[in-house]
Amino acid sequence: MALDGCGAFCKYTLVLFNLLFALVGSAFLGLGLWLRFSNSTRGIFQVEGLNSSAFVLGVTVLIALGAVMLIVVIFGDYGACNEKRCALQVFSILVTLLASAEVIIGFLAYSNRDEVGQSIAEFYTTMYALYVQTNDPAIAVTLLFINNLLHCCGITGVPLIEIAQKTCPKPDGFLENIKMPSCPVTIATVFDSKASLVLGIFLGTGALLIVALVCSIILRKSILASLSAPQYIILTQSSVALANPPPPQQDFVSTTSYPNQDPVVFTPLSVVNVPVAQA
Repeated sequence: MALDGCGAFCKYTLVLFNLLFALVGSAFLGLGLWLRFSNSTRGIFQVEGLNSSAFVLGVTVLIALGAVMLIVVIFGDYGACNEKRCALQVFSILVTLLASAEVIIGFLAYSNRDEVGQSIAEFYTTMYALYVQTNDPAIAVTLLFINNLLHCCGITGVPLIEIAQKTCPKPDGFLENIKMPSCPVTIATVFDSKASLVLGIFLGTGALLIVALVCSIILRKSILASLSAPQYIILTQSSVALANPPPPQQDFVSTTSYPNQDPVVFTPLSVVNVPVAQA
């Protein structure tokens, strides 16, 4: 169906938004499932005493968040590409819930930044211990990413005695060959000092979700307007004749006779082009 300019813009904006959302959701869900069912980490979830640990909670959040994001993508893409108002309505509800959760979690993380920082540091410590026991290359990639992102080196911070030395970043100077920042301490410190930035990231993500929500509402209204608008069809002379064939007509001849006067012949009017409104 034909959409107006604003509706078409919102349609392609939603398609692009859902594409990015699908990539992030797939990454979260894949990482969460790998940490949950990997041979090196599966045993953690079988220990009752670790059910409330930061690692278990973090993996559960990754799986749940990734699954919800992919569900949102399914409804969003289906509704935008096929212009289905019902799917867009479900998409709007889910996006509203996600945006509210982003804002609430952001403020909770900011107000409890000390506890959140310690939980993230505990998550890193668990990953480090698993790597020392199993030498899993996938865990090594995760540690390498975190160490290079925060420029820290393992649990001790001393490259010479560090067991996971291969995951440490390159030293910036001579002194860092001897001592580098410890990752658990760095994680807790960075989260505490960058709590405002973390809050901004959560609020920015919530704002992006609100933009998607507005586009979804505009697209739904545009689809409704295009469905309720009357459709006009202009019929040509030949199409009118085919659609409504006129009854056979004969020339009308005046029956009144006058002496010494030829009969008067009336020619029927031709069909003209008339705009017809489709009901």
